[in-house]
Amino acid sequence: MKLVIATSNKGKLAEMLPILEAAGIDGVPQSHYGFPDAEETGQTFVENALLKARHACRQTGLPALADDSGLIIDALDGAPGLISAHYAGVHGDAAGNIAKVLAEMAALPCPVQTARFYCCIVLLKHADDPQPVIAEGVWHGEILDAPLGENGFGYDPIFWDPALQQSAAQVPSELKNRISHRGRALQQLQLKLQTHA
Repeated sequence: MKLVIATSNKGKLAEMLPILEAAGIDGVPQSHYGFPDAEETGQTFVENALLKARHACRQTGLPALADDSGLIIDALDGAPGLISAHYAGVHGDAAGNIAKVLAEMAALPCPVQTARFYCCIVLLKHADDPQPVIAEGVWHGEILDAPLGENGFGYDPIFWDPALQQSAAQVPSELKNRISHRGRALQQLQLKLQTHA
């Protein structure tokens, strides 16, 4: 199967391409076709993923896969949530986003550290596909007081996995691709595709 991956996020592509390739899916980044990102106006991760996938289908005429994901922190009432990519104001400013989260957590009296990464992946066969394949993944963890680790992207340096005793930025990429929210969503997607084949 050949499809367009509806993201220009290099970190997401680095995680998604090897998993898709292993599943026999030829994923082509949307940058190959030179069209801009879809406007994310949805009120949920699912809605935003659908908007992105539909936009990519319309631009290319190919099936499209899109993900919408974010960090949900219990002590911040679910923030940064849907606006994880531009929490500090500028899209993709990981350092600014991390600094804002740490400042907000530090301002709380004895904050609960629990958090989770959430990912929703949508696959559309065409722009008007009435039955999208939707898969979800969650990675539970805690928020650190300071960044730790050099790998990954986004909020990975402040997301702690208690079972592994490592931050997401310390977890080797091969392991991360299996246990992360995105890895789990892609595994679920693969199972759904096999079931509906």
